[in-house]
Amino acid sequence: MTEGTRGKTGGEPESSASLRTFGAVVQALREHMGMSRRELALAVRFSEHTVASVELGRRMPDPEFVDRADVVLGNTGALKKAAEFLNRQPGLAAWFRRWAHLEAKAISLYTYECRMLPGLLQTEAYARQLFVDELPPLTDEQIEANWIARAKRQELLRERPNTAFGFILEEHLFRRCTGGIDITRDLIDHVLRIAQWRNVEIQVMPLVRKSHAGLHGPLQLLETPENKWFAYTEAPESGQLISDAKVISVLQQRYARMRGQALRLDDSVSLLERMRGEL
Repeated sequence: MTEGTRGKTGGEPESSASLRTFGAVVQALREHMGMSRRELALAVRFSEHTVASVELGRRMPDPEFVDRADVVLGNTGALKKAAEFLNRQPGLAAWFRRWAHLEAKAISLYTYECRMLPGLLQTEAYARQLFVDELPPLTDEQIEANWIARAKRQELLRERPNTAFGFILEEHLFRRCTGGIDITRDLIDHVLRIAQWRNVEIQVMPLVRKSHAGLHGPLQLLETPENKWFAYTEAPESGQLISDAKVISVLQQRYARMRGQALRLDDSVSLLERMRGEL
């Protein structure tokens, strides 16, 4: 399962205790006010399904939900206070937690991926298709928890404009059409939009390449505010956080070589646009 999201026994639970507690507070306040879920949904301008998912501890509430619900349910500040204790990483596997913690503060983050689109670039439909394809099969609740974790991580791209993000993506990741043509079209459109951001560089590694420095598999590199580098590699059911400077130096050399082997930024955009038109 990509990027440390889990839903099976041995990984993270499908909903954390803090999420369930917050949901119980929402439900208790709603019932105290004599409101139905539908009435609360209309008042906070979220769907009834979202309200139910929050109350059952299956969904991380958006900040707007917390603010609006707090006002509607008595304006006591209780929900805002309860939200401060939410575990913001539901659905993350234990082996991925340390990397996710470093990732949230990184000033540089570089990713090479040859298996699937990195979690930071995935659309919801694409991510859910990956979760549906998991074996053993995941429950609806586990899929929801995994998507919550992924969506939360994706906020890094929007909330950290001073962080440099670099992605090298294999061309076949798009040509496989995971989830179908419509999902792939939306995915390419999504990646093309992100490619316009000043702090994001996206390069495509073409299908035909005589020399390729990334044949050892996917890798990630990051730099902390203290200018210390870490690396992360992942295999089925496991991941490895690397802090050894000598190993990181080798991985940096590999990534640097791949940057030269992949298409230039403008050529990558042109290829994505051409693939989009061919679908």
